[in-house]
Amino acid sequence: MSDRKLHLALGVRDLDASIADYSQRLGCEPVLVIAGAYALWRTKTLNVSVRVTDEAPGLRHLGWEDAAAEANSAETDVNGIVWEHFSAAGQAEEIRALWPQCDYSGPDGKHRRIKSFVLRQGHLSKGQEKALHDFGPRYCLPYQPALLDLDATFGRSAPRVLEIGFGMGQATAEIAAGRPDSDFIGVEVHTPGVGSLLKLAGESGIGNLRIIQHDAVEVLQHMLAENSLAGVHIYFPDPWHKKRHHKRRLIQSPFVQLLVSRLQPGGYLHLATDWEDYAVQMLDVLSANAELVNSADGYAPRPDYRPLTKFENRGIKLGHGVWDLVFRKRQA
Repeated sequence: MSDRKLHLALGVRDLDASIADYSQRLGCEPVLVIAGAYALWRTKTLNVSVRVTDEAPGLRHLGWEDAAAEANSAETDVNGIVWEHFSAAGQAEEIRALWPQCDYSGPDGKHRRIKSFVLRQGHLSKGQEKALHDFGPRYCLPYQPALLDLDATFGRSAPRVLEIGFGMGQATAEIAAGRPDSDFIGVEVHTPGVGSLLKLAGESGIGNLRIIQHDAVEVLQHMLAENSLAGVHIYFPDPWHKKRHHKRRLIQSPFVQLLVSRLQPGGYLHLATDWEDYAVQMLDVLSANAELVNSADGYAPRPDYRPLTKFENRGIKLGHGVWDLVFRKRQA
């Protein structure tokens, strides 16, 4: 029996609350989280999974993780409960079939969540380095696996907008300065971009902006509460243009569901890209989410608040297209 673990599969409505609850009950963190969809824990005796469902929360099925299992199988007991029988590798294969963007290979493999970015060292200019020193303490928030008190962070109650991957920050600074009645949280992993935005914000005295230098998925999962955002901006995310790299694209169904969970009813999701096939994928993914409504018939005209960047202007002059998408979360 030492090579067997009892499997409990649960259907849940609130994935984040379930992760927090069951991590405490099981005494460990999940070995796998698929944003907005699924989580898996493995202890010495248990294999526990939770999966988001529209049905009533509760037991989905029972079973055994068994190292001796040669194939995945299932049977129903006398009470109508399904019992599955599988190996850890078989379970990992089933997970990858359901969520192709996940590279989980089981306890014997090296698991890492597929990320939409690659960290590059980049050159930090003297101005950016000085801005990190001078303005970082004012604007930068450390990542923490706990909910952020937004009212305390900004010293007021106001609509909050999250921008993911702000690059060098020119558009972010301009938007924040032009919308003083809203508060903005910029998330970026690259240090030169953080230094650049700090320089722009600090020298201009922009007060309604904060920066988190961390993976946006983890920021969303751990620092931002459900229904806390009035808007989300994602402008020109890496298109990962090679087909074999499409799994790295940020805009995938589980990630969009995570974004939707953080939006307030009526809140908006604004995407922009200059890669047509990525624009098509974005439109398909957003249109497939039952909680989102397109504000336009297909692609949207560029909202006045989104400035044209130098790169975008140059592309337009060369005849390159740019596609904006603006969707809103349905009112409760």
